[in-house]
Amino acid sequence: MLIRLFWHLALLLGLSPLLLGVIAKTKAGFAGRKGPPLLQPYYDLARLFRKDMVISRTTTWLFRAGPVVGITAPLVACLFVPFGAIGAPLGFDGDLIFVIYLLGLSRFCTAVAALDTGSAFEGMGAAREVTFACLVEPTVFFVLIVLVRLTGSFSLGGLFGPALATGWHTAAPSLMLAIFCMLVVTLVENCRIPFDDPTTHLELTMIHEVMVLDHSGPDFGMILYGAAMKLLLLGAMTVGLALPVSLGSAPLDAAVFALAMLILAVLIGVVESVIARLPLLKVPQLLIGTSLLSFFALILLLR
Repeated sequence: MLIRLFWHLALLLGLSPLLLGVIAKTKAGFAGRKGPPLLQPYYDLARLFRKDMVISRTTTWLFRAGPVVGITAPLVACLFVPFGAIGAPLGFDGDLIFVIYLLGLSRFCTAVAALDTGSAFEGMGAAREVTFACLVEPTVFFVLIVLVRLTGSFSLGGLFGPALATGWHTAAPSLMLAIFCMLVVTLVENCRIPFDDPTTHLELTMIHEVMVLDHSGPDFGMILYGAAMKLLLLGAMTVGLALPVSLGSAPLDAAVFALAMLILAVLIGVVESVIARLPLLKVPQLLIGTSLLSFFALILLLR
């Protein structure tokens, strides 16, 4: 239990900002630029946590609660998700629903904090964020149902454990569709291209970034750190689908998981470099299509 907790916290707190650096470095390479250092996200977080905050007089305690929940919810959720072959420190039957609602709580508090500023601009971003979340949730549930059917477990620790390895011999097409759907979910939930651009400053296209424009200093640092943890969490579920293997040694399993996550970060950087951002009205169509694909994965499994 303590060993699992140690490896989880070490990977979660140490690796999650590096994923953002790998994505930025990959995109810079495609653009022919040197790009920022790989450790730039760590420098940014350290700088933000040293800064003072500027808080609007119109805000209430909801504005301050948003960043706290935004970093706490993903941290707690990650304790229920296996990191590769490293089992989850916590778990119970039905914890898959609990984790989804933890992520929903984080999103809700971030949206409420945006609305608390009284800005119609931030309210627009919050409305778009919640709309996309509603469209992507069926995909997550269908993928989890596929895994429950394959493993017979109702806990995330059992869904992504060694029991899933045998599923590749009997339900490879369903699992391949599930991996693709989880990759799309990872991009949507973390506001990556082609669904959102975390570096954009165009007012009519901003979604997640517009929600946090009024946050500064440590509050903004908590938001960025929480977003990095969320990327690691959803990436861990995607990697767990693709590599349900164990080497029998905690350090080796941690190294394999870290390498797989870095490869996933490179893949995300490649996707963002070769695919343009979708028009806003096209995003719901793609998300509905992804939900249908995940449902088709379930049909293939049940036939």
